[in-house]
Amino acid sequence: MNAHTRLTFFEEYWQRAYFSDDCIYCLRVMTMQQSTWKPYAAWIGGTEAVGALAGLLTRDGTKLYAATVAKPPLSPPPIVFPIAWAGLYALMGTGAARVYLTPASVFRRRGLRLYLIQLGFNFFWSLIFFNLRAYGAAFVWLAALWALILMMTAVFRRADRLAGLLQIPYVLWVLFAGYLNFGVWLLNG
Repeated sequence: MNAHTRLTFFEEYWQRAYFSDDCIYCLRVMTMQQSTWKPYAAWIGGTEAVGALAGLLTRDGTKLYAATVAKPPLSPPPIVFPIAWAGLYALMGTGAARVYLTPASVFRRRGLRLYLIQLGFNFFWSLIFFNLRAYGAAFVWLAALWALILMMTAVFRRADRLAGLLQIPYVLWVLFAGYLNFGVWLLNG
């Protein structure tokens, strides 16, 4: 075997190995694993951006709320809210990314649709509560949001079990927010 023949032999072997069905499957799996960070980044980043925009638009209202509004018992200090929401938005976005990465199905489509709808409700609740100071309307809005979150969580669980489980802290936090919202409404209504 001369050098040219050896090179041809290895090239031919490499092409057969590289393009066999098993190797193509391995390459697809490796490519999918390497590129899954993009959907996670998009869903988490998009969700965090919605939260950041809501925070930006309500910053004056939240300052006024912290200084002037009577609050119910168990109300946490103001610093807790942005920290909690940052973590919740990350969990929400992670769940949405996991559902997005599942094969196309009715649960995937419904789950992501519910996700976007509840995210919109979440965004507007902040404006209603902090900027408009319409505590009764905000409570009704929050109840609708909570129902949407429960539906989304159930559908997420059908698409990807972990995606549904990741929403449990969000469900509980919004339930607690409902208690706080109702208390503020009673005390300041």
